[in-house]
Amino acid sequence: MTQNSTMRVLFVSHAYVVGVNQGKLNAIAETGTEVGLLAPSNWKALEWNRHFTVETPYPNIKVYTAPVLFSGRGGAHVYNPWQIWQVVKDFQPDIIQIEEEVFSLSTLEFAIWSRITGKPMVVFAWENMERNLSALRGWVRDFVLNTVVLMLPGNHDGANVLRKWGYSGLMEIIPQIGVDTHLFAPTTQKQNEIFNIGFLGRLVPEKGIDTIFGAVRHLQDRGLKCQITLCGSGKGEDALRQEAQNQQIADLVIWRSGVRHDQAPQEISQFDVLVLPSRTAATWKEQFGHVLIEAMAMGVPVVGSNSGEIPNVIGRPDLIFPEGNAEKLAEILQRMICEPEWRETAGRYGMDRVERNYTHERIAERLLGLWQKLLKPKSKKYASAAKADIKMSKECLK
Repeated sequence: MTQNSTMRVLFVSHAYVVGVNQGKLNAIAETGTEVGLLAPSNWKALEWNRHFTVETPYPNIKVYTAPVLFSGRGGAHVYNPWQIWQVVKDFQPDIIQIEEEVFSLSTLEFAIWSRITGKPMVVFAWENMERNLSALRGWVRDFVLNTVVLMLPGNHDGANVLRKWGYSGLMEIIPQIGVDTHLFAPTTQKQNEIFNIGFLGRLVPEKGIDTIFGAVRHLQDRGLKCQITLCGSGKGEDALRQEAQNQQIADLVIWRSGVRHDQAPQEISQFDVLVLPSRTAATWKEQFGHVLIEAMAMGVPVVGSNSGEIPNVIGRPDLIFPEGNAEKLAEILQRMICEPEWRETAGRYGMDRVERNYTHERIAERLLGLWQKLLKPKSKKYASAAKADIKMSKECLK
């Protein structure tokens, strides 16, 4: 790329088959950067047995689609190498950003392309647990980490895992996707007659929804009126319905079933507080909790457990409780009910935090700064400065 030419960045990820997830890419394109996207034309969400067609809501993103083998398997899906070369030849990227795990076979394909062409490759990854990989996956991981010029872990635990895996290069902790503050905007409405505790997400054991039930039982014993609204579906719904009966709060739970993303703002606007009570499991802990920043953008206060990245996303210890601890959650919710001014302050805090860290535009700004540094002429002076500027820091979102 010459000094006066436009930067061209090609994204590759199955996450962007859904149009609403492309907001970050559009924010980058609106800066004048040429943005390309390669996404699977035949992606299948195995959990919901649902096939996706790549959506194209933004005309200033050049979208390429191609079928993949092993659709729906994040670590195993692969593109036809010939189609990769056709896309690269047509778009001519200065940088390619892969948003798949470092041990994914599709990431390996582009690492090989990067080594052959000498074009810089950036990788975004969510993995936040140090897994025992097979020999093949371990080799793929090492090949990728020895190729990539910049790693973008989506959370602090992910950054620590990458260091344990031997990555010593440039790193920046950054969310994969921001929040659309036009879609998720504050609303004015009359106050709920009964304090409404909301949850939006999958109804599965690791989301810890039974902790909300336990907290509400504590609040009920203290004479505080409230209700729970659950927006979501999943394999754990039957067990949760039984748990609500066991806790003797079934009449306080409103079941809203699955909610489309474009309906989420309307649902969240009805909450007095959103709770994300995730519970760490043997093979999973919360990687980010995107619903948190959606609610925060709307001025709805959020409360979360200390699972994974949740405390770093929220950024306030008084809104965090130990995972699985219903009594501690009840203490925070009691304060929300009894101190409305504190609750309103927590809501305003969330809006300000989103504006500073989590909008599509803010994430686009950070990425542009990183890419521009990577494309500057290499020199010892630049290398030293780049390491200082881009180095991984646990304080980056404080």
